[in-house]
Amino acid sequence: MENIAFQKIYTKISQITKATCSLHATDVGYDELAIVNGKLAQVVKIIGDTVTLQVFGGTEGIPTNAEVTFLGKAPTIKVSNDLAGRFFNAYGNPIDGGPAVEGEERPIGGPSVNPVRRKQPSELIATGIAGIDLNNTLVSGQKIPFFADPDQPYNQVMAMVALRAKTDKIILGGMGLTNDDYLFYKNVFDNAGALDRIISFVNTTDNPPVERLLVPDMALTAAEYFAVEKNETVLVLLTDMTLYADALSIVSNRMDQIPSKDSMPGSLYSDLAKIYEKAVQFPDGGSITIIAVTTLSGGDITHAIPDNTGYITEGQLFLRRDSDVGKVIVDPFRSLSRLKQLVIGKKTREDHPQVMNAAIRLFADAANAKTKMENGFDLTDYDQRSLNFAKDYSEKLLAIDVNIEINEMLDTGWNLFRKHFKPEEVGIKQEFVDKYWKK
Repeated sequence: MENIAFQKIYTKISQITKATCSLHATDVGYDELAIVNGKLAQVVKIIGDTVTLQVFGGTEGIPTNAEVTFLGKAPTIKVSNDLAGRFFNAYGNPIDGGPAVEGEERPIGGPSVNPVRRKQPSELIATGIAGIDLNNTLVSGQKIPFFADPDQPYNQVMAMVALRAKTDKIILGGMGLTNDDYLFYKNVFDNAGALDRIISFVNTTDNPPVERLLVPDMALTAAEYFAVEKNETVLVLLTDMTLYADALSIVSNRMDQIPSKDSMPGSLYSDLAKIYEKAVQFPDGGSITIIAVTTLSGGDITHAIPDNTGYITEGQLFLRRDSDVGKVIVDPFRSLSRLKQLVIGKKTREDHPQVMNAAIRLFADAANAKTKMENGFDLTDYDQRSLNFAKDYSEKLLAIDVNIEINEMLDTGWNLFRKHFKPEEVGIKQEFVDKYWKK
């Protein structure tokens, strides 16, 4: 062993698996980075003086006498206002052809905020998508996933949320994006002239899957800088958490850990919680809100990834294609925002809770009418009107391509009630009917 500029170099690897290699080394810390035969690696296990390194690019072609250099630090990111408008890889290096970022170097993956420093979320985050703002309103400091089938346009939805959301900074953590997805985000942000408030950390399908594991920590460390130091509202968009979890399972399987349900690592719950629990509302006005995409395999909501996610997050947004209108909608029956009651009717117009509930109840009546129709029963006049209402409601409010302000959503709701029903059929408090029915 020799010492070059305080970096220890070892040349004797005792064991190599598909993703890891082990060697005897001293004074090494957990999560510390190392270079093994030119490939980046990270310390994942220390027992006595036996150190196990996870090699990001895989261990193929690494001989037992390869050079191992420990870098003496865990992964870090430089934080400053220069981050805005830039695209980085999983290691925080620019991939947009621009210069390196100057700023204060911070380790990634620190602990989440002490509960004493947290404030109850109470600020509305408007996205312009009625399936969210009207029915499942987001609150600053909330953590919520989109559950979507892999063939659904969730990248488009995330990009729309990024462009419309009324926040100071948007941070995109892209995991396992195809090159097309990456270029899609880049072009959308560029064309909208919104780059100045968007920061992206991207791992594409061309990069080793294990690198994905760094992306959420990079994104959240940047988010904490803007929320804590600058008191800004930050929205973090993470996609796709299923690919993140797949990378976790690749590593744990290669390290011969015994898998739990659905071949996921036993630590899946805490691995996900460590990310989602970074969502926070600070008393001084800064906040981190997390929206993540979790793709479902074959629509299976009971799979370990969505199942664990549901225990950690405050609701979920469920995308599905509505065959009646041929559009993707935010499904009102399977979506839920557990914090919406903190803002609806308080930070939004007084009739919001009533309009929301009435519309969903009438949508449910239409679902019942549909079942009657499919089973060959005769439809009543009311059934027919509720079916017509449901089509309009999907088309004009639930569809993800509708982009309007919350008051306009409420007015649209009243218009649809008026078009298809009598006031007494809608079941809204008389004072609101008097005030808004005629408008």
